[in-house]
Amino acid sequence: MGNISACLDLCGFAELLASYSSEEPQIKNTSRKLPRRMASLLELKEIFRNADAVCFDVDSTVIREEGIDELAKFCGVGDAVAEMTRRAMGGSVTFKAALTARLGLIRPSWEQVQKLISEHPPQLTPGIRELVSRLHQRGIQVFLISGGFQSIVEHVALQVNIPAANVFANRLKFYFNGEYAGFDESQPTAESGGKGKVISHLKEQFRFKKVVMIGDGATDMEACPPADCFIGFGGNVIRKQVKEKAKWYITHFDELLKELEER
Repeated sequence: MGNISACLDLCGFAELLASYSSEEPQIKNTSRKLPRRMASLLELKEIFRNADAVCFDVDSTVIREEGIDELAKFCGVGDAVAEMTRRAMGGSVTFKAALTARLGLIRPSWEQVQKLISEHPPQLTPGIRELVSRLHQRGIQVFLISGGFQSIVEHVALQVNIPAANVFANRLKFYFNGEYAGFDESQPTAESGGKGKVISHLKEQFRFKKVVMIGDGATDMEACPPADCFIGFGGNVIRKQVKEKAKWYITHFDELLKELEER
């Protein structure tokens, strides 16, 4: 009987040891989440070549001028508004504050906007028409995301064969007599970070995996992320902050056409 009880005690002790050895050690994870790794230039080029969608800024990117500056000149307040634009694109003031102040000076009527488009149409940047065409041939969707005005940007979109449904821009408001009544502040493009919100919306709506943003200004650069790749463009005007911080910076759209031809 004594031998049996001793055996039971030994068996119980062995089971206890087995239970301890079979358990994984519980180590508290105190490490912080690592920041997103910066993609290399080669990786950015790969993303561009295999993008689902490419989004372009419009003013000083797709077109040579800043649309709001041209509207200001047309309305006789060009110098004051141009200075505000430089500050906004440099990132020193919020975009909505700058837009509100500039439009408060210009106060364009519906008739003035239409005359600007017909008498002084926006000038396309060399190479943009060919680049958009090549992207379309590769099955890549192209969008225009602009802090400019819908009526002007839709005119630009027509010139480069981009459907109006792929245009995201600010909407001016007018009274029944055509006088300026403000702008639609609910549009995401009316505020800093708005271009990123548009890209997030596109990713969710179309299930895009790789989206590229191309532009000259701070509001374009801050859209990455959620964009997977940002390409700084200095073909019309060079923004110092963007040139210094952009991993990939170009001065002519031919550079992107060559990238598409390589593969």
